[in-house]
Amino acid sequence: MTKIIFMGTPSFSVPILESIIKSDEYQVLAVVTQPDRPVGRKKILTPPPVKEAAVSHGIKVLQPEKISGSEEMEAVIEMQPDLIVTAAFGQFLPEKILKAPKLGAINVHASLLPKYRGGAPVHYSIINGEKETGVTIMEMVKKMDAGDILAQRAIPIEETDDVGTMFDKLSAVGESLLMETLPKLIAGEITPISQDEAEVTFSPNISREQEQVDWKKTAKQVDCQVRGMRPWPVSYTTYQGIRWKLWDVTPLEEKTNAQPGTITAIDKKSFQIACGNGTLLRINRLQPAGKGQLTAAEFLNGVGRQLEAGEKVE
Repeated sequence: MTKIIFMGTPSFSVPILESIIKSDEYQVLAVVTQPDRPVGRKKILTPPPVKEAAVSHGIKVLQPEKISGSEEMEAVIEMQPDLIVTAAFGQFLPEKILKAPKLGAINVHASLLPKYRGGAPVHYSIINGEKETGVTIMEMVKKMDAGDILAQRAIPIEETDDVGTMFDKLSAVGESLLMETLPKLIAGEITPISQDEAEVTFSPNISREQEQVDWKKTAKQVDCQVRGMRPWPVSYTTYQGIRWKLWDVTPLEEKTNAQPGTITAIDKKSFQIACGNGTLLRINRLQPAGKGQLTAAEFLNGVGRQLEAGEKVE
């Protein structure tokens, strides 16, 4: 039985962990995840989804704030795992850990490497209007997401997909691809493929500046941004100094001569904003500062009833 230590944090990682646990071929010695964090307005201390899954199976959980140089790092090495499997763990692994298992350490990464190395590959694939993304299983090395590829599988990005739906799809793909790959890896039947450094792109964590809509972009690009930041961190615009989070929008076929950011039309159910290249975007659902999510109709009948065509957002 192959002894595995699993490292992961969000819900994306849970089905992958669950499949390893359920297999008779593997023994999960421990799970390493991020510390519990305050969540929501009330800042309730909440365990990561991977911790909850591990605890439900009676598996030992380690939660270092930083694994490098920690007691938890030494504990991992002392367990003498055959393999380390990571999936959205959220921390760099020191070389001492990478070299500890006899089969090494592998990562389930949510992009088609070498594209979108880094912490937000799903966000960037949608924001950039990619037609497909996928999962790569790779050997882990000291350099971020630069290890040799062991397996890869692509799936399409639909025009209605957002970060939430793609995380669910990619988690399922990662689960099935890993379970197909592990037996071949353990048997020495995989020839790793080096990444083409000329094709590398990066996906660093989304900054606050990136969340704000640039209305000079086309309506299609703004739609990609909204979906690429939904359900987190959520893109926004401002109207008279008030922030609106944008939850659902639709690019329109019609064209306009209005300046980008101009509210061009308002009806009972929605309103339109001019974007770059004469394109138009319909606002379907938004969240004004201090309010919950509202349909455009609810907004226009309430806090947005003073909205007028010709006004601008930024």
